[in-house]
Formats: sequence, C-alpha cells, structure tokens
Amino acid sequence: MTALAAEGTPASDPLVNTAVFALFVAITLYVVYRASSRNSSTADYYAAGSAFTGRQNGIALSGDFLSAASFLGIAGAIAMHGYDGFLYSIGFLVAWLVDLLLIAELLRNTGRFTMGDVLSFRMKQRPVRAAAATSTLVISFFYMLAQMAGAGGLVALLLNVHSKLGQALVIGVVGLVMVLYVLVGGMKGTTWVQIIKATILLLCGALLTVFLFGKFGFSFSNLLSSAAENSPLGDKLLEPGGSYGKNATTKLDFVSLALALVLGAAALPHVLMRFYTVPNSREARRSVVWATACMFLFYLCTLVIGFGAAALVGADEIKAAPGGENSAAPLLALHVGGTLLLGIIAAVAFATILAVVAGLTITASASFAHDVYANIFKRGKADPADEVRVARLTAIAVGALAIVGGVLANGQNIAFLVALAFAVAASANLSTLLYSLFWKRFNTTGTLWGIYGGLAASLILVLFSPVVSGAPDAIFKGIDFAWFPLKNPGLVSIPFSFLCGFVGTLVGKPKANLEKQAEMEVRSLTGIGS
Repeated sequence: MTALAAEGTPASDPLVNTAVFALFVAITLYVVYRASSRNSSTADYYAAGSAFTGRQNGIALSGDFLSAASFLGIAGAIAMHGYDGFLYSIGFLVAWLVDLLLIAELLRNTGRFTMGDVLSFRMKQRPVRAAAATSTLVISFFYMLAQMAGAGGLVALLLNVHSKLGQALVIGVVGLVMVLYVLVGGMKGTTWVQIIKATILLLCGALLTVFLFGKFGFSFSNLLSSAAENSPLGDKLLEPGGSYGKNATTKLDFVSLALALVLGAAALPHVLMRFYTVPNSREARRSVVWATACMFLFYLCTLVIGFGAAALVGADEIKAAPGGENSAAPLLALHVGGTLLLGIIAAVAFATILAVVAGLTITASASFAHDVYANIFKRGKADPADEVRVARLTAIAVGALAIVGGVLANGQNIAFLVALAFAVAASANLSTLLYSLFWKRFNTTGTLWGIYGGLAASLILVLFSPVVSGAPDAIFKGIDFAWFPLKNPGLVSIPFSFLCGFVGTLVGKPKANLEKQAEMEVRSLTGIGS
C-alpha cells in the first residue's frame, strides 16, 4: 500500500472499505430475516419450499458457483500466467453442459433434498446415505477452505492487516456472519443473498471492464499489448505454456485440472441441492441455462480484468501484496477507480465469499440432518422440527471447522484450492450418480465402493502431492513427503472411482433391485411421483 501511495495511486481507506461491506451485510441480513418467516418445515429450510422460478434459481446458482475463486483467483491467475490462467474460466463454464445434459432434470425428479436421496433410492438406505453424507461434508469442507482463505487475503489487503493473528480474527468474523445467514434464513434466505450477490457481482464486473476498456481506447488489442509489455513473461503471457506445458508433468497436470473442472461441477453437493428449490424438472433445466448465461458474461469480464491487472498493476506489485495472486482484482480497482471503487469491489468479493460459504454450510448441515440423523439414526421417523434443529447445530459445527481450515489455508491461490474440491467431488460423487441414473445392474456395493474408493484416492493423492509438501508454494514448507507428482489428482482418482463402482457392482451382493430401478427410471424421466 505504501508503494501504491508513493506512485501516486490513491491509498486504500480501511474505513470506506469496512463501511461499504457493513452496509451490504446489514441489507442482506434484513433480507434474510424477512425471507425466513416461514421456515417451519424441512422443505422450507432445505429447499425453500421449491418456490423459486428457473430464472431466479439460475441467477442464484451463478451466485452460488461464482465464488471467490471465480472473482479473485481467476483474475489473479490470468494476471500472473496469462492464457493458461483462463483455463479455469473455460473449465468452470463448460462443466455446466454435463449438468444440463445428464444431471439436472433427472436429479430433480428423483430426490427431495439431498444427493443422498438419489443415491439411496434403489439401494440399502443406511450405508448409502452415510457414504453420501461423508462425501458431502468432505467436499464442502474443501470448498470452504478456498472461500475462507480468500476472505483472509482480501481483508489483509483492504484493512492493511499483515499479521497472521489479525487475518485469523477476520476469517473468524466472516465465518460467524456466514453461520448467521444460514441459522436465520435457511435455504430461502441464502438463495436471496445469492441472487443479490450475483446481480451486484455481474454489474461490478461489467463496470470494471468498461472502465478498463476506456483506459485503452476501447481496444482489446491495446490492452493485451500493454499486459504483455508489463509482464515478466512478455509475449508468452498471450500464449499457451505460461503455467502448464513446460514439461511432461505440467502437461499431465493440465489434463488433470481440465478433467476435474469439467466433471466436478456436476457432482458438487451445494450445486446439486439447488435443483430442489424449483417446482419441477423444466424449471431445473431453465436454471442451468440462466446460470450458464450469467457465468458466460462474467467470465468474459474476468478475462479483461485479469489482463488489465497485468497491464496496470504488474506482477511484482501483485506478488508483494497481502493475499498474493488473489489481490489482483482489488488492486486493479484501486488503480482504476481509487478508494471508492476498491471499497465496492471489496464488498462484492466479501459478499461472494459469504454467499458461497452460506450455501456450502446449508448443504453440509442438510446432508447430516436429513441423511444421517433423520434416515439413519431415526430410520425416517424424525420430527421435522427436530431435524431442522439438528441442521442448525450442524451449521454451527461446520462453520467452526471452516474457520480453522481457512486460517490454515490462508495465502494459497483460491482458484487452485477450488479445483481440488472439484477433483474430490468428481471422484467421490459423479460415478455413483451416473451409474445410479443410467445403469440397471448398479447395486449397493458398487455405490459404496465408488464413493469411498474415489474419495479415498483423491484425498490420499492430494495429501502426498506437491500441494501439501515438497514445493515452494506448498501448505507445509520445508518438509517433503510428496510422492505423487501432479498437483490435481483428477486424472487418476476420477477413472479409479468409475472402476471401483463397476467392479463393486460385479462382485457385490445383493443384486440390483429391478423393481426400484424401474420406478426410479420412470420417475427420473417423467417426474411422476416427484
């Protein structure tokens, strides 16, 4: 910040940043409170009574999906690595085709509240629901790490908090506000927060894009030329290979990352749960179309914002700032529009983090309360009020874990951390979802092998990868117990999950329940009984 002031760029004003953010929190908490007046049943708390239209849910879906990784992480990755950084945007966007063509409609017709409803429809209820809840909690935790790490880096930049203790306190405050959203509003309140946040995020992204184009004579070529001139990579910033493709390992990492991004969205529990907030499968399809359109516009903006940060801020300043790569977009806002624009962009980034983590929290708490408490412990006979109470208690526990994890992950590139969550989701959930919906012979053993096999493989490979140790940017620096060469496990763990589900089905007992399979097929394709 001192360097910025010395160069004549307006310095960040912590009071303005805090005021703008506090205003957003106050407004959205009021909206959440008003929306929560009818959270009396499990359907209200988990799925907002299925009362949202496809357009509303699509905008909320984009708000749920456009996380801190999309806004802060991708902009930073493009600013630092250029062309290769844009891979995240392409992967996140293309992923929605899998949802649209294979998942959304069938999932909406088959289940009620959680992914466990679908996976256990024609299987043994208790072991399959336990497995589904386990994978949901693990994936939600991984995804939360990225959001909370983004919160720490962002606040360090805005409030000039450089100490680890100060950043940890800020992550704690963000976590508490997020839990408050969920406790007060349930799915309905969280959905309205996501709609508001998505709208503001799109408007701010478009505003920053227009400002940037204005600085370069509304010429994208001028912007790219300036970005290349101001980058250590030079013209290579605009070519493939800035981050991947330097050797065989990075080429495989590229393929692994792309596989995880494209297949992961269709298996993220907090995205899948949003399909139950609409009244029917037609509105579920409309949700995906609206979400894809919103994200297409936003990712075009991130391309301009990323290269704009490379041109106007520069790699050295981004690296030196608290939060590292994740600071590219806020620093660009400071250069382009001064303190006020930085405050607005900061508030939007905070809103992004709060809304996404609130969505993750309600998904994790719903999975535990509905799949574990109501259907395993109470064998489907739980009182709705007790089930909602357990969900709220679980939200508090999940929030506490997210705060601790965010403190540990602070400083990592959040787009990269989200890519790990995508890999774990695709490994644990995608194979079992597709097999359940499309393979008649699939049975309980195959389901359990697919979930636990994919989950274990992805977690073990991440633990012994350069992400955790053995690399300059590893979580644990100075020690090396890595033996898996790739940073993203998707290339190995996703096919392994499909193989586990296939082999488990062939060797497992009991055989598939053909009557329940026929019922599930009719229900998923027609919506009868949903």
